[in-house]
Amino acid sequence: MSSNDHKDAHKSQKQYWGDIIWSAIGVTVAIALWLVADDHSMLLLASLGGSTVFLFALTDAEAAQPRPLFGGHLGGAFIGILCFQFFGDALWVSVVAVVLTMVFMVVTRTIHPPAGANPLIMVYHHANFMALLKPVGLGVLTIFFTAVIWSRLRPGKCYPKA
Repeated sequence: MSSNDHKDAHKSQKQYWGDIIWSAIGVTVAIALWLVADDHSMLLLASLGGSTVFLFALTDAEAAQPRPLFGGHLGGAFIGILCFQFFGDALWVSVVAVVLTMVFMVVTRTIHPPAGANPLIMVYHHANFMALLKPVGLGVLTIFFTAVIWSRLRPGKCYPKA
């Protein structure tokens, strides 16, 4: 291995760890902002936490883009709320809500895996339609705008992809 190859490997290793650290700091900021905005919705943090992996570490993935992010979260939450409002909180209702959410995300091309937890969360919490605004809408907007701003602070990164 030549000295240039060694320098390139060291530089790419430094870049790799720099990207990981930068992403970790961004996730910290996004989650902290979310907790300040709504400290009563800790359970929703599970699906939003999963979303931060896409927005800050897998920014080029299709699932990280705005359409799947917003469509998946809001659609999944809506389906969960609708199922609870019509059928209650039995186990089968949770199962049906998740299946309907998956079908919805596939058909509408809004596949965002962390949002698959939203119907379960909505049924479990006996959510009403206001939950679409807060905590779901506010939470998704918080992590989205944090990711947009955060990606522009580091040269060579840009979220969402054009």
